[in-house]
Amino acid sequence: MFGGEFEPNIDEKGRIIIPAKLRAAIEGDTLKMTKGFDKCLMLFPVDEWKKVSEQIRSSTSIFQEKGRAMRRRFVDHDLEIDKAGRVIIPPALRDFAELKKECVFLGFDNYIEIWSKEVYQEYGEENEPGFKNFAEEIGQILTDSKKEVQD
Repeated sequence: MFGGEFEPNIDEKGRIIIPAKLRAAIEGDTLKMTKGFDKCLMLFPVDEWKKVSEQIRSSTSIFQEKGRAMRRRFVDHDLEIDKAGRVIIPPALRDFAELKKECVFLGFDNYIEIWSKEVYQEYGEENEPGFKNFAEEIGQILTDSKKEVQD
């Protein structure tokens, strides 16, 4: 289980240290990385990636345009953790996420997001007004669910 927010730097060769707290939750020395949503990268342990990959395969078809697009979006890249706890992020993925130097790692139970610090700050600023409304909606759904269970 991953959790927390960390701010490591990426070097000019595309190497970045996976924070020790996150590394401790990883079995083995191989991870899967793919493009995420909102200009971030998603990093998965191999076993978790198998589940995600199966969900993508079972819910899409190569005979439908949206299915092919979804499969292309989630092409995985193998990353090896070196002895120093670093991985090398491929140039195409660095470009996609606009990773330059300062980065943000966000741990979410079964995966990690990697953001450019600048892009993450912009995302937060742009979406802050919507977070309050979303929290209200989630609160209402939870309240309604409890009422249904009690009835």
